[in-house]
Amino acid sequence: MVVVALVGFSGSRSLSASFSGQVAGLVASVTSCGRGVAVGCASGLDSFVRSACSGASVFRASSMRPAALVSRSVEMVQAVAGSGPGCGLVVFPGCACPVGLGPSRSPSRCFCGLGSGSWATAALAVGLGVPVVVFGVSAEDLPVSWGAWSPAGSGAWVSGFRLVPPAQPVQQSLF
Repeated sequence: MVVVALVGFSGSRSLSASFSGQVAGLVASVTSCGRGVAVGCASGLDSFVRSACSGASVFRASSMRPAALVSRSVEMVQAVAGSGPGCGLVVFPGCACPVGLGPSRSPSRCFCGLGSGSWATAALAVGLGVPVVVFGVSAEDLPVSWGAWSPAGSGAWVSGFRLVPPAQPVQQSLF
């Protein structure tokens, strides 16, 4: 079985339709590089991605209750992280990152009720080592405590911000 690197998409359920063309351009960029697309089952950003990619892996919540939505998001991020080199997460959060939210490998630390499922999804992805690119917010709304943010690139990526996580300390050799 061939495993294709997945790029997940997460964003606001009330994302303006004015972003649909930009989202379609990002989806086209991802698929043209041979990567798969992973997305949730909600309205807003999720709907734009599903419209742009009929072959997307859609992660469905068992209900619209918060716990079900969290489980769906965690499952998607874990699938993206497990898909290997070339994976990533594209986020359209629609708001500034909540104060106190930081990257973690622990879903319960990320989805701790701070009010933004999109940022919580990004925090989990970063905690699991998944590259993250954020769109739709200003540079002032990016969490500086997560690391440095740089322009994501050109073309469809030009208005995004790519997280450059802080360097991990190098463990000294015992020998």
